[in-house]
Amino acid sequence: MSRPVIGITCYVEPARFTVWETTTALLPYDYVDHVARAGGQPVILPPAGDPATLVDRLDGLILAGGGDVGPERYGQEPHERTGYVRPFRDDAELGLVRAALERDLPFLGVCRGMQILNVALGGGLHQHLPDVVGHQGHAPAPGDYGRMPVRLAPGSLTSKVFGTETVDVAHYHHQAVDLLAEGLTVTAHAEDGTVEAVEVEDHPFALAVQWHPETDDEPALFEALVRHARR
Repeated sequence: MSRPVIGITCYVEPARFTVWETTTALLPYDYVDHVARAGGQPVILPPAGDPATLVDRLDGLILAGGGDVGPERYGQEPHERTGYVRPFRDDAELGLVRAALERDLPFLGVCRGMQILNVALGGGLHQHLPDVVGHQGHAPAPGDYGRMPVRLAPGSLTSKVFGTETVDVAHYHHQAVDLLAEGLTVTAHAEDGTVEAVEVEDHPFALAVQWHPETDDEPALFEALVRHARR
């Protein structure tokens, strides 16, 4: 059986490798490894040209993590802590996720990917989560993942994927869903009330999580995506 093709969005950032220092389209290899181990064929999608035209060539899509979504996309002025905004990436991914949903393409959003999904459908974000929850637990320090449990809604697709109603996961985000977009259902919360997962209503498989499943060995989300992509 051929491997379903899973597109994964990526960063465009200055990077240094071997003897080179240059602007690079890059992605943490954990995403690629998880998709390959789940039986998919990973393909990296840079935010160039019009990635939305590729949805008919894909069997599934992952919107990966990254910098903040531009607050003008949801009608706000920038918070002083909002950063790493890449307008060209926002443009590409907002169009890509809308096209993917129209085609009922199996979809998984990760961290920024959940925020893009919410904004694409008309929702808004908390620009700096510590202002809301009063602690730094969702991003303890630069480059340091925080771990905390999230509670999954009973009967939700997210809960069925994990086969449980509580999971301990890796967090690294300072933004989160505020105004929930129409057509989304919240399916997980952190103990402090932060929205940690959403699902697209009336879609075979379209969900997004605020945490970083690619950093853990738990393959459930990637296996579920690839399984639905095979269909």
